[in-house]
Amino acid sequence: MSEFVFKKKYGQNFLSDKNLLNAIADDAGITKDTEVLEIGAGAGSLTSVLDEKAKKVVSFEIDKDLQDKLESLGLKNTKFVFGDFMDFDMADVEKMFKSKFKVVANLPYYITTPIIMKLFKSKKLESLTIMVQKEVAERICAQTGEKDYGSLSVLAKFYGESKITRIVKRQMFFPQPNVDSAILHIDIDRKKFDGVDDEEFLKFVQNCFAMKRKTLLNNLGKIYQKEEIKNKLDEKTLAKRAEALSLEEFVELYKKCNTK
Repeated sequence: MSEFVFKKKYGQNFLSDKNLLNAIADDAGITKDTEVLEIGAGAGSLTSVLDEKAKKVVSFEIDKDLQDKLESLGLKNTKFVFGDFMDFDMADVEKMFKSKFKVVANLPYYITTPIIMKLFKSKKLESLTIMVQKEVAERICAQTGEKDYGSLSVLAKFYGESKITRIVKRQMFFPQPNVDSAILHIDIDRKKFDGVDDEEFLKFVQNCFAMKRKTLLNNLGKIYQKEEIKNKLDEKTLAKRAEALSLEEFVELYKKCNTK
């Protein structure tokens, strides 16, 4: 890649260590029956590993200057899509797969959270195994009451089970970023809270965390009449901060606040 001009606007930091790339695919549980969605093909190092192990790979790459490089790899099980993944409707992405798919990707730091939130909406998503900034992975895996615990922690738990499988030092990338990364694995479980509207629940949780130093009464008072929620929730609950509530408590709170 010495002839390639790296573009900061796309957050391009490439991996080439074959052992690490194989470990990422192993963390994802890729087999010959697996269909994979990759976001950010980059130089194609991870794509090549996935192509060897998976039944099918659909790999998005925003940088069209990489098209000749990627297509020259001659990958047999991979379809490249050159464009911004965020510009594609999730329903159209799902049509690219016959059944459920797994996401395996080295995500650009600058747009990690929007991509994850978009993927969560897919009914065909089986799991995510993604390289993200270490602090983002820690935030997603944070437990109730911890300093990193926030709306993203709650929503990740709402959609599935998260764990950090390995830490990746910044020296493993080229060009080298300023922070370390982590491999984050999330198994999706959509049956945990049947009947709860995930879009509305998302907005609700984000509002609860809107001002972390404020109580639930103050934060919820921005979207409900305060007298209304005082009638539905006890004083002890309303005096808490969002960081003190578990996922199950958030779900119960959401149901109470939206009961007529």
